[in-house]
Amino acid sequence: MKKVLLIALVLLSTKLLAQNYSPSATNLENRKWFADARFGLFIHWGPFSIPGSGEWVMNERKLNVHNYTNLKDFFNPIDFNAAQWVSMAKNAGMKYITLITRHHDGFSMWDTKYSDFNIMNTPYKKDIVKMMADECHKQGIKLYLYYSLLDWRREDYPHETGRTGQNSGRTGKGDYASYLQFMKNQLTELLTNYGEISGIWFDGHWDQTAPEGEKDRSSRIDWKYDEIYGLIHKLQPQCMIGNNHHMSPFDGEDFQMFERDLPGENKSGLSFQTASNKLPVETCETISSSWGYNLSDNHYKSTAELVQMLAKAAGLGTNLLLNIGPMPSGKVQPEFQERLAAVGEWLKVNGESIYGTHAGYTKPQDWGCITEKEGKMYLHVFKATPEIKLSNFPYKKIKSAYFLQDKKSLKYTLNKGVFNINANVAGQSPDQVIVLEIK
Repeated sequence: MKKVLLIALVLLSTKLLAQNYSPSATNLENRKWFADARFGLFIHWGPFSIPGSGEWVMNERKLNVHNYTNLKDFFNPIDFNAAQWVSMAKNAGMKYITLITRHHDGFSMWDTKYSDFNIMNTPYKKDIVKMMADECHKQGIKLYLYYSLLDWRREDYPHETGRTGQNSGRTGKGDYASYLQFMKNQLTELLTNYGEISGIWFDGHWDQTAPEGEKDRSSRIDWKYDEIYGLIHKLQPQCMIGNNHHMSPFDGEDFQMFERDLPGENKSGLSFQTASNKLPVETCETISSSWGYNLSDNHYKSTAELVQMLAKAAGLGTNLLLNIGPMPSGKVQPEFQERLAAVGEWLKVNGESIYGTHAGYTKPQDWGCITEKEGKMYLHVFKATPEIKLSNFPYKKIKSAYFLQDKKSLKYTLNKGVFNINANVAGQSPDQVIVLEIK
């Protein structure tokens, strides 16, 4: 009885410690930087790019581990150039990069000692994570690392209860204690051998929950996040943790993410959570319709769509993590390059209305959205609108109103908390920004 009581007390104390995570000063500083950065590049790339059917090809084509493993012998990205990739992101006005290090197929994009299915056992034989980390540090771009919690190939992953990867031919029995140690070993490598890492972007928790849309969102296994998160914060205290579990943030997490949705939308049916008012928030979206390289995907969002998406995200106090799925050779499709360059050109003129701003006092409207920072309010006008009328205006006086692009002044009225401005001349660009200087 005493032994049982002792175990119960230990478990309770562990749980209480996990629920009282206190971020370090450097972590809080990194959160502030992240919230101000507003714009990042997501990169989905690996052997799954070779078939040209997206990153879920192993699961969707029901490929077994033996056959899928053959892809490593074809992965030789001779056109990959870390300097070009990082420069492309930087010129697009992006402040950070989130790189896939290990997706659900279990392939590791770095020189890991804990799996033979890795980049060093391909014809390429070069550490992708190291090259990207070195180049990000060189060019002043912060690096975040995507890491899959689930694995379609490992026998010790609890595949019996997983919703995906059921056709990979595994016959062994899941052993989460073994799998957890494997993840800890790999995360230790990533957070020890590649310099400063600004964040870890987890994905796959949902593999152990009920299908999307069902009320029960509890996990079928205990992921031991207190151990995983504790390890990360110990190795690099400033390193932020996010988890794409589609729920409200768990204790120990440093930012919240939404997949294919802005907070409050849930158009994709994946976002059941409300946006946190305590943590930085990020939404991830694609330029095309796919995350990984897809030969049949010919739909590319226009520059106007991307600029307005970025502005709306900022108008909700949210970052935009915009994805590309490069070719297996390492070449980035011209459609991606052109759109990123165009967004970068817009940001060169209008960046002050995005970076370092917070959410507008009212949510995005049909005409556009609002971002704010100390002393200024920015009206992002997406289309020519005869009049913009804002009720319950939070400021009593306005010093001036003008277009951000050319500083041309505009007439306005502010009476009894109602602001009016003639914005019909706006709409000449994807997002014509009007600046209100608040007295």
